[in-house]
Amino acid sequence: MTPEVAVVRLPQGEGLPLPAYMSHGAAGADVVAAVERDLVLAPGERAVVPTGFALEVPPGYEVQIRPRSGLAAKHGVTCLNSPGTIDSDYRGPVGVVLVNLGRDPFVVRRGERIAQLIVAPVVQAAFREVEALAATPRGQGGFGSTGT
Repeated sequence: MTPEVAVVRLPQGEGLPLPAYMSHGAAGADVVAAVERDLVLAPGERAVVPTGFALEVPPGYEVQIRPRSGLAAKHGVTCLNSPGTIDSDYRGPVGVVLVNLGRDPFVVRRGERIAQLIVAPVVQAAFREVEALAATPRGQGGFGSTGT
């Protein structure tokens, strides 16, 4: 069954496209910037970029905000807190936290594709306190402990 995500266009988003899949096999729906005027991100700078919409995510799902690979590869621009999560009980405006990790200033223009949304099922676990954890061959080996 295909989940349905309700979208409310906010005044800032007038005239802009709603999230859309750009190909038949796309996992993520592209999202555009709803800035009123050009936003310049200097190297190392971050900003919350408005999308011009709010979502109603169905119970049992989340929407993840992920970077666009083209922006990352070409300009060093990516999303912080990635993937970001939009919970099913959140109803506010959707914003994307962009950061410029590149060497040059990056201009975010109105209508430019800045991120992608992934709709994903959510499982809520039951957490229970125990005295010890079951042993595994890996044990407490941390970052990089399973190879290079």
